[in-house]
Amino acid sequence: MRSGMPRPNRACDHFDCTAHRLIERCHQKHKLAQPIRLLLEYTGTAYENKLYSCGKAPNYDKSCWLDEKEKLGLDFPNLPYLMDGENKLTQSNAIMRYIARKHNLCGDTEKEKMRVDILESQVVDFRHRFTMTCYNPDFEKLKSGYLENLPVELERFSKFLGGRKWFAGGKITFVDFMMYEILDQHRMFEPKCLDNYKNLKDFLDHFESQEKIASFLKSDRFMKTPVNSKMAKWGNKKE
Repeated sequence: MRSGMPRPNRACDHFDCTAHRLIERCHQKHKLAQPIRLLLEYTGTAYENKLYSCGKAPNYDKSCWLDEKEKLGLDFPNLPYLMDGENKLTQSNAIMRYIARKHNLCGDTEKEKMRVDILESQVVDFRHRFTMTCYNPDFEKLKSGYLENLPVELERFSKFLGGRKWFAGGKITFVDFMMYEILDQHRMFEPKCLDNYKNLKDFLDHFESQEKIASFLKSDRFMKTPVNSKMAKWGNKKE
């Protein structure tokens, strides 16, 4: 991605930004990158996105990334990554916060910032459990158990949101982009999973109705799938 600001997708990503140029790089999956792209789009940041694609099974060759990862000057080479002039970042949440700080999307009050911090970490845990299921060789055996326990997780997110418009309060913050992505993945995974949580469904609708988000979702820049890499047992195909 290239632009004057950052953006997200669902996969491993990398960003490279100069004063008026940003590049995001990622594998052809979007789990970690999609919230970043959504945030870039929402903030009106121009960017260029480059996707890395691993090879076919069984070796899943990653040389397109491995050949250059140690040459980029990153402290902890990984995908996604962002370069903004002299600033070079890895870790998707660090990238999200970096972009959010530029646009005052980290919460205004101490209460809002506290809710942002809590939800950020909770989404990471939730996403990790989902990822471990999707990549497990015994996915088909584990899926029913995951879905059986899913309402417990969703109920907690629903109560945390309550009657608020956004998860931190009355103003959108970067964690809303993270929540949108993980909830969107779950309704792809099981379309009826949110039926008992009207406020979560309303949150998704409200998020998608934001002008720049709505425009992005309808554009050829938006990549809904694959959600995971080729090694995953679910969400590994482009549809």
